[in-house]
Amino acid sequence: MRRPKYSVIVPVYNRPQELDELLESLTHQTFKDFDVTIVEDGSKVPSDKIIEKYSDRLTLQYLYKPNSGPGPSRNFGFSQAQGEYFIVFDSDCIIPADYLKKVNDFLTVTPLDAWGGSDRGHESFSILQRAMAYTMSSVLTTGGIRGNKNHSSNFQPRSFNMGMTKESFIKTGGFKFDRLAEDIELSIRMKNLGLRIGLIPEAFVFHKRRIDFEQFFRQVSGFGKGRILVGRAHPGSVKLMHWFPALFVIGLFISPIMFLFSLNLGLLLALGYSIFLLAIAIGGWTTTKSIPVALLCVPSALVQFCGYGYGFLKEIIKSDI
Repeated sequence: MRRPKYSVIVPVYNRPQELDELLESLTHQTFKDFDVTIVEDGSKVPSDKIIEKYSDRLTLQYLYKPNSGPGPSRNFGFSQAQGEYFIVFDSDCIIPADYLKKVNDFLTVTPLDAWGGSDRGHESFSILQRAMAYTMSSVLTTGGIRGNKNHSSNFQPRSFNMGMTKESFIKTGGFKFDRLAEDIELSIRMKNLGLRIGLIPEAFVFHKRRIDFEQFFRQVSGFGKGRILVGRAHPGSVKLMHWFPALFVIGLFISPIMFLFSLNLGLLLALGYSIFLLAIAIGGWTTTKSIPVALLCVPSALVQFCGYGYGFLKEIIKSDI
């Protein structure tokens, strides 16, 4: 039996509706030499009906395992996949029709051992999801390190949109962490092994993320905690830029107190925050051309920074980095 060039691996946990949208988008790929492995990670709400729906439209493999988190689930999928290259998506992604073609065209000219791409909001997403998609990818909020061409030399693929050769999986053993920054930790190990890692700017996905700010806060709090876990595993990997959300939270907390000591200093701090948030709103408008989305970018950024900073600071007291 001929091996496909690409194997798409997707772990899923209690999200059959998300998986439905993801698989539907994969049926429209213009490049057809791929198969799909779905790993059900101990879900109480299985995706078997969704798999049946696409069984005659995609080459599908459906695996079930006890719940252990996305890292081990992806590794299990890798061990069962047949492709020359493995591609990982999150279940809440929608894949543009030319995604695989763009990846294949890029790798034909520039061979890589591992790669990643960025994420965006789709016009079909809710305005809140589009706002969160913008703040999670903006240079103002993430420093442009999640898929920005200007930061490609330091790029670390994220597991919502990540690929590698089968040989790279064998060399690294795949994901080491169960969850929380497992993709960053793997990226660091791949780089330490001398593997060729790159950004494919055109290979973006539409990423839904969470449906409300409470879920979003929990998600980004996990990101902050995960960054410290990576720092424990790889000393020196937590840089000054990773401290920015934590410093943002500290500054936001002490800003009212500053007025008690110095009116001018308090006003200066408040002005700085106001200008920063205004720039985010303007950036949101420039990117999405939607006033409601642009307005929601402000609270989205605040939730993102506060959540990440909270998780980061909470975990940092347990570690000396």
